Amino acid sequence: MSTSTFPAGRKKITTSTVRDKKIRGEIITMLTAYDYPTAAIMDRAGIDMILVGDSVGMVVLGYDTTLSVTMEDMLHHCKAVARGAKSALLIGDMPFMSYQTSVDDAVRNAGRFLQEAGMDAIKLEGGRDRKPAIEAIISAGIPVQGHLGLTPQSVHQFGGFRAQGKTVSAAKRILEDAMILQEAGCFSIVLEAIPWQLAKLISAQLEIPTIGIGAGVECDGQVLVSHDMLGLCDRFTPKFAKKFTHLQNEIETAVTNYKSDVENKIFPASSNSFKMTDEEWNSLLAAIAPKVTAHSVTRL
Repeated sequence: MSTSTFPAGRKKITTSTVRDKKIRGEIITMLTAYDYPTAAIMDRAGIDMILVGDSVGMVVLGYDTTLSVTMEDMLHHCKAVARGAKSALLIGDMPFMSYQTSVDDAVRNAGRFLQEAGMDAIKLEGGRDRKPAIEAIISAGIPVQGHLGLTPQSVHQFGGFRAQGKTVSAAKRILEDAMILQEAGCFSIVLEAIPWQLAKLISAQLEIPTIGIGAGVECDGQVLVSHDMLGLCDRFTPKFAKKFTHLQNEIETAVTNYKSDVENKIFPASSNSFKMTDEEWNSLLAAIAPKVTAHSVTRL
């Protein structure tokens, strides 16, 4: 956990902080970040939890799914986020095959997020099948956030990015899994792309906070992928995501204006340039005069 100075007037958010917010009925805020400046902005804005999600694979690295993201990818981006955010609770997302192979692998890789990358907790996907790994990770002193519903690492098993829990049997299994994850020791659970009624029921049944993404307004908190929220990703925006701004359009305009200014020699202007004093400049010309043609001096 980082010991650097926190933003003025704000204490470090911990797992106890988010549990207490649920008890008091206060809504928890969470966003994804993958780099230093974005994390710093979110920290200054007072976001409670920052998730370094494996969604980095799709919105930053250009993959079609999250399955190609590696531990080294995740650790790289987690380190950058940890340098930018000092008070938010920082959560590293365990990538595909970093915890499914064995409990030992799960504990070892989870530990790297805290030991090497400055995270405060980890997140992993799955329900009852992940209970042994979750319990072992927590026993090692590492807080765990669960993730149920649409779990992107199981996209091929689901047959695509589809809402989950829409039938009685599927909803019942998700509810049971939520209770199992709470029993295993998770400090919170992300509920993704499930009916709002089911999310409301789960939130009422659990003592730990639920964080919704496409799960309705009755969850204890909300999370979005920052690139969706900021309007930065044009490949695909989920139905449940809201664009709070359209930075892609603004960036494209800025890049177009830059190109035009460069081509028309408007940029760099004198205010963007450095200048030698006349004395130093004339001394330079005198020193190199034998090597400089009259034509080139005129041009200078």
